[in-house]
Amino acid sequence: MTEGAESLAGWVAPGLREELHGLALRYAVVDGGATRSPRELRERLRSLSDRLSGSQAINLRHRDIPWAYRVFFRHIGLDPDEQPTPVEELVLERMKRGRFPSGGLVADAVTVATVETGVAIRALDAGAVEGAPGIRPSDPGEELAGRPGELPVGTLVIADERRPLALLFGAIAAGDEPGTKTARTLLCAIQVKGVPDIAVEEAIWLAAGALREA
Repeated sequence: MTEGAESLAGWVAPGLREELHGLALRYAVVDGGATRSPRELRERLRSLSDRLSGSQAINLRHRDIPWAYRVFFRHIGLDPDEQPTPVEELVLERMKRGRFPSGGLVADAVTVATVETGVAIRALDAGAVEGAPGIRPSDPGEELAGRPGELPVGTLVIADERRPLALLFGAIAAGDEPGTKTARTLLCAIQVKGVPDIAVEEAIWLAAGALREA
């Protein structure tokens, strides 16, 4: 995996490229792990909380990028009203708690990037990843570490050259989440049809910037 300021293109299994037009993955590797957020990032979360009104939260799903993820969810068999898209999940939590609570450096960087852009960002421990990450369907007999039982064949996962690392939208394999001993974090942006390239680049830039500035 290459480390640098620019995001790189991950791979998508050929069959998925044909079936799910517009599905892509961009990634960047950034120094740092799940330490405590610096004061500046916690203040940024508070400001983001204050800017988000109830009416904005209610109307969020109708904006172009959140709507694109809702369409994609339905296309792959997920009900976005039962399993919210990443940005909607964060905003719903904000409405329940009255704020975006700080979850540590990596979690807060992902929250800021996702809420500001609407783009789905996943964070992994780069040290656990072999080769470039990509998106593919799960194979027969594959498991996600820490999750009971085998994955249903064809489950969409983020994977490296050896194994599944995370569900595309969902659980991350045990041991692959950034922790306090993580030296470098892998940021993955999941792009679907209707999400512009510039928004994906901005999301990675925002998340990576928050980690680099810590």
